Amino acid sequence: MPPAAELPVTLDMPGKVADFLRTTDLDAVERAALDHGVVVRRGQGYTLRVTAAPAVHHRLLALCQPLDGGQGTPAIPAQRKARREYENRVSALVQTGP
Repeated sequence: MPPAAELPVTLDMPGKVADFLRTTDLDAVERAALDHGVVVRRGQGYTLRVTAAPAVHHRLLALCQPLDGGQGTPAIPAQRKARREYENRVSALVQTGP
């Protein structure tokens, strides 16, 4: 039996984060996690319900770091907020884990 930390978990990823990640170079596992996500409409935007191992969520979070701006790239407030929301959800995995 795999350790509990490696069991898949479902997290809601803001649509702005999902849209950004779809334009990045992902490995097969990360791409599959996004492709199998379930779209949930939220007002003007959407949320992507992604089920993946915590390690995959952490890698996806690391890949969307450019949404915070820096390196001469201006940050768009709505994208920065969306990344922060996803970061909070991923961070909660560590706190609620065994």
